[in-house]
Amino acid sequence: MRPKTLADFEGQFDIIGDGKILRLAIERDDIPSMIFWGPPGCGKTTLARIIAETTESVFVQFSAVAGGVKEVREIIEEASKRNIATGQRTILFVDEIHRFNKSQQDAFLPFVENGTITLIGATTENPSFEVNSALLSRCKVFVFNSLEEDSVKNIILRAVEDKKKGLGNFKIRIDEDAIGFLSMSANGDARTALNSLEFAVKSYKENEKGELVIDLERAKEAFQKSHFIYDKNGEGHYNLISALHKSMRGSDADASIYWLTRMLAAGEDPLYIARRVIRFASEDIGLANPAALTQALAAYDAARFIGMPECGVNLAQAVVYMAKCPKSIAVYKAFNEAMADVKSQPDLPVPLHLRNAPTKLMKEIGYSKGYKYNPDYDGPIEQTYLPDKLLGRKYFKEKNK
Repeated sequence: MRPKTLADFEGQFDIIGDGKILRLAIERDDIPSMIFWGPPGCGKTTLARIIAETTESVFVQFSAVAGGVKEVREIIEEASKRNIATGQRTILFVDEIHRFNKSQQDAFLPFVENGTITLIGATTENPSFEVNSALLSRCKVFVFNSLEEDSVKNIILRAVEDKKKGLGNFKIRIDEDAIGFLSMSANGDARTALNSLEFAVKSYKENEKGELVIDLERAKEAFQKSHFIYDKNGEGHYNLISALHKSMRGSDADASIYWLTRMLAAGEDPLYIARRVIRFASEDIGLANPAALTQALAAYDAARFIGMPECGVNLAQAVVYMAKCPKSIAVYKAFNEAMADVKSQPDLPVPLHLRNAPTKLMKEIGYSKGYKYNPDYDGPIEQTYLPDKLLGRKYFKEKNK
């Protein structure tokens, strides 16, 4: 049921809607190197295949799951020969590009740089973490979203009616409630919806009229047999941990418990959750209650010592504690503001009076000269500790609650 043209492609209007830059690039056959990032079943591979149908370039599809750098080099060698002989470009589509480690991804760099290949990489993982930064800087990243329910409904109806590629040769009568359930429960994954639909159609007998009736009950039964609740490495993973973090930040203990149990019931690593709670203790609570960090570290130790399912209650105690704590982002903001200064001015010199002076030469040129040793004084003393260009800068502000 994969569409062959942009006109039949469902969803991702922010990327390939009329007048959007990627749509124009496809229509002009002027494709840049790109990374498609999004959850499963949202159209990344389908769009790559549409590009294959519409481009005049040679299109080569490769899976990072099934092959390695040796195969990539062979593809690039052929592309180089073709480019020299005919001037024809090669588009290399690499599915699951995050399966290559960052050193393996280096194999693409010179050939993307010199135009031997145009790379299209597809990934369900955040490319900021999983794609080599040098390669990422040479690619345009397009973020794919989960499909809207209406788009999934359209895909289901098309599959029911299409006699050539879909299920149209079956005499199917599908209820609106069943369509609505499948499109909602698929969570934006067209593949999940189609797999459930196919299972429902092929697993039931026709009625006395020769019809295959798919009602809500049958749709639910089929969906249960073909759907995975939670992908620990996919977008659902990040959405759920985000919901937990924001519920604790919003001081909602009930929601915090709910999202915690959702993740644990789906098989999430309890130590991953514990690490995120530790981060939360400093990011969102900080000095409003310094004991929060101790509580979070204790929960991590408990999870590490006794494991699941026993440690679930330890994590529950920790997330409820975090939700109930007073909140302050003063330390978090101070850290971020200081980091911004470090990145914009990375090599500001250490003031001479703060420098270490272990040798005679260093003392002679002024290292440590004029430093006032604080314990020698009764109370605060007048002395600067920041680089000259940052004098007066205030990072930690108590009012940042």
